[in-house]
Amino acid sequence: MSYKELLKEITEKLKATNVPEAESAAWRLFEGITGFDRAALFMKGNEEVTDASMIEKARKWTEERLTGCPVQYIIGYQEFCGLTFEVGRDTLIPRFDTELLAEKVMELASGKKVLDMCTGTGCILISVARMADTKTAVGCDISEGAVRLAQRNAVRNGVSEKTEFFTGDLFDALKNTKYENEKFDIIVSNPPYIRSEVIETLSPTVRDFEPRAALDGTEDGLWFYERITTGATYSLASDGILAYEIGYDQGADVKRIMSDKGFKDISIIKDYAGLDRIVIGRKDN
Repeated sequence: MSYKELLKEITEKLKATNVPEAESAAWRLFEGITGFDRAALFMKGNEEVTDASMIEKARKWTEERLTGCPVQYIIGYQEFCGLTFEVGRDTLIPRFDTELLAEKVMELASGKKVLDMCTGTGCILISVARMADTKTAVGCDISEGAVRLAQRNAVRNGVSEKTEFFTGDLFDALKNTKYENEKFDIIVSNPPYIRSEVIETLSPTVRDFEPRAALDGTEDGLWFYERITTGATYSLASDGILAYEIGYDQGADVKRIMSDKGFKDISIIKDYAGLDRIVIGRKDN
C-alpha cells in the first residue's frame, strides 16, 4: 500500500459513514500518523508504506473517529495561536475563536502579572507568556489532569520557567501559595458557559467526549462569570483588566455582572463571524 492509498482508505471509510468534514479529518489523521505535510505527500505519495504499524495505527485511529471521538483527542494535539498544544480528555480542545481572546490579552500583557482562570490546556496563558513579555503568568484549574497537561504544554512551548499552574476551585487554587494575596494586572478566563439544558443538544463529538465540567455553566450559563468577577474585585490591582470569552448571547448579561461589581470601560467584542465573543473591562479604583 502506498501513502496515497493509505490516505484514500482513511478518507473513504470516513465518507462512507458520513463523518463531518471527512476529508479534513482524514488528512489530520494521516498527518498525525506519517508526519507528512502536503509537500511530503506530493513527493512520497507513491512510495510504499513499509512500516506495518503505521497502517495498523491508521485503521485503529479511523475506527476511533467513527465512534465520534474528536480528531484532536485521537492524534493528541491541537494548534492554537501558531503553537502546538497537547490535548486530552481532561480539557476542552482549544478553539480558533478563543485565539481572539488570547490576542487581546497579548496586546496588554507586556510587563504585567497575568492570571488565567479555568486554564484547561493552558493555551491562553502559554500563548500570552510566549508572545508577550509578561512579568508573571499563573494558571488555575479545578482539574488536576488539566493542570498536569498545562504544565506539559508549558514545557513543550518553552515557557515552563515563565508560568506556574495550580489546582483548585477558582481563586481557592491560590491559597497557601505565594500568590494568595497577589494583585494581578490582568485576569483572563474562558470559563464553562453553556447552559446545562443546552449541553444535550450539542454535537455528539462535543457532548459525548469533551469534559462536561468544562462546558457546563449551570442553569443560566453565568455562574462562573458571577464567581470569577467577584473574586477579581479582590485579586486585581487598581485599573486591572478582566477579560472573558462568552457565548454569543451572553454579552449583555456578562457586562451587567461586571458593571454591578464596579468594573468600568466595559466592551463587548465580536469574533470574526460577527458574534459577541469577548467582554473586557477595567476594575474601578
